[in-house]
Amino acid sequence: MTGLSAALSLSGMPGMPGMGGPPPPPSFARMWTLAPSPFFLVVIVVLLALYAAGMTRMLRRGDGWPIARAVSFLAGLVLLFAMTCTGLAEYGMYLFSAHMLQHMVLSMAVPLFLLLGAPITLMLRALRPAAAGHTGPRELLLGLLHSRFARVVSSPLFTLPLFVASLYGLYFTTLFDVLMRSAAGHDFMLVHFLAVGLLFFWPIMGVDPAPHRSPYVIRILELFAAMPFHAFFGVAVMMSSSLITRTFAHPPASWGVDPASDQSTGGGLAWAFGEVPTLIVLLVLFIQWSRSDEREARRNDRKADRDGDLELSDYNAYLAGLAAREQHVTAAENPIAPIA
Repeated sequence: MTGLSAALSLSGMPGMPGMGGPPPPPSFARMWTLAPSPFFLVVIVVLLALYAAGMTRMLRRGDGWPIARAVSFLAGLVLLFAMTCTGLAEYGMYLFSAHMLQHMVLSMAVPLFLLLGAPITLMLRALRPAAAGHTGPRELLLGLLHSRFARVVSSPLFTLPLFVASLYGLYFTTLFDVLMRSAAGHDFMLVHFLAVGLLFFWPIMGVDPAPHRSPYVIRILELFAAMPFHAFFGVAVMMSSSLITRTFAHPPASWGVDPASDQSTGGGLAWAFGEVPTLIVLLVLFIQWSRSDEREARRNDRKADRDGDLELSDYNAYLAGLAAREQHVTAAENPIAPIA
């Protein structure tokens, strides 16, 4: 361990900013110092600019946009920045717990806030339709949403196995150690975590248009289907008697970090994040379900006002017809009426 720490202090670990060796011993303040990643910083700025441009166009056109959605999307970008452009990203190269915090937030929390911001709906409403015979950005987006590719990647038969494989297939094989050898591999993992979370929660949340729009009961079942796998992964990591990856086996000796204890902490984070975000999504689904029922009831009331409740009248006439036929059959079966 001492030899490896000395080597790290001289050469730095692959993927570390500046390649100048490990950062100082971890502390709460150092975890949240600014350490912008050029790649993720560009991604965040582009997403923020596109969302702001969409809102601006809506407002100039005289259309409103819920402020709660904008706040939610901004909160998602802030969380994304905190996970990728602070000292946490540096310590995530050395500590399993720091890395697991990145993984859980990027796959379970950031997608929720971004999706509640309804970015696809904003784009569809802000983009102008192209001229007849032409294809513009709005038409391309609609084509993608209705494509076979979108139907496949948003299907629970695809998203649920991908969600589970992102845990077991990554950490319980050598793939994780291979990807952690370079900054590109590490960034690829972080992008993968975010993409998997977005794909998994996109059809479940039901805010933006999606190729699959299952009933609320099915969405809740999809949500609960992932919980046992997530919980078991966290417990398995916490209870493991050996290190599951070589990457975090030898943190800098000066830090005084026990790799086994740090791994147990990471497993606890994985278990906790499997429960809390799920409960939040479940609450959102129940609220959406309730509002959907209220909207349906209002639509039925308006329809009844327009047509004089024709549907109820037709139903009452149907019942009256059944009663008349039943009386006719009874009279046919008993031709001699009783004498009063």
